[in-house]
Amino acid sequence: MKTVEDLVLTYYSSNDFSMLRDKSKKDYQYFLNILVGEFGSVEYDKLSSKQAKHAYEEWVKRGITFANHVCTVSSLLYRYAIDMEYAMVNPFANIKRKTAPQRKVVWSEDNVRQFLDTAYGQFEWRSIGLIVHMAYEWCQRLGDMRLLQWENLDMDGRKLHLEQSKRRAEVCLPIEDDLHEMLTQQKEDFGFQDYVAPRVLPVRGRYHPYSLERLSKAGRAVMRASNLPEELRLMDLRRTGTTQMVEAGVPMGQIMSVTGHSNPQSVKPYMKNTYASANSALTARKSYGKST
Repeated sequence: MKTVEDLVLTYYSSNDFSMLRDKSKKDYQYFLNILVGEFGSVEYDKLSSKQAKHAYEEWVKRGITFANHVCTVSSLLYRYAIDMEYAMVNPFANIKRKTAPQRKVVWSEDNVRQFLDTAYGQFEWRSIGLIVHMAYEWCQRLGDMRLLQWENLDMDGRKLHLEQSKRRAEVCLPIEDDLHEMLTQQKEDFGFQDYVAPRVLPVRGRYHPYSLERLSKAGRAVMRASNLPEELRLMDLRRTGTTQMVEAGVPMGQIMSVTGHSNPQSVKPYMKNTYASANSALTARKSYGKST
């Protein structure tokens, strides 16, 4: 074993990797493939911090969150190598991660409707439409929706049962009529395999879920075809749905039962700068003043 690619393959056969959840395994493999693409033929114990830092700066051009994920998983790989005494130094350990500015962009209902009309109108984009529809309807992360399996859905009882990948929170959410109709149609075409919204073309006879990168590219293509504003991102959908609940005056506890947050502090960013909340507060203050 000499190269970074060798080290990655050794890690895949380790107990550390085998003990990961299935979704985490897929995510790790995706980001480690990026690492191998950059340094696969390099001797793993010769990879310098300078090289790692340069690669991180290049990955940032594809997005700060993306770069941070690749860097984090690469660092975990080298921590494993150090534990196994394959390497002495972790070249990714001291890279200072950049912080992405907090996005406040939300979709309008018309934006969502335009996207779904376009995506559902073409078979090749239907799974993209369904992922977006579910993420928006249920205020869930794209990562969980792209990997959602039929076993998570009770179609007769019209319920979603999901253990979220990030916090392992369990949510049980209703399936509304319009979403149920699309899921029923999707099951007729793809119910023979595990994933609810796979890529519509099989690879070597198997249907695979979208990677985050493929999902982003395909989503961008649908947005362009829908003439949507360039500032919108698929990742804004969870924020959009949560912000709408805040605007509607939904109690914090009920919001958390949908989003899976366990700490009210995690929901507070969605409460900032919402006109409806501010307007209600000021109206209530004026009403109080008149009654005293």
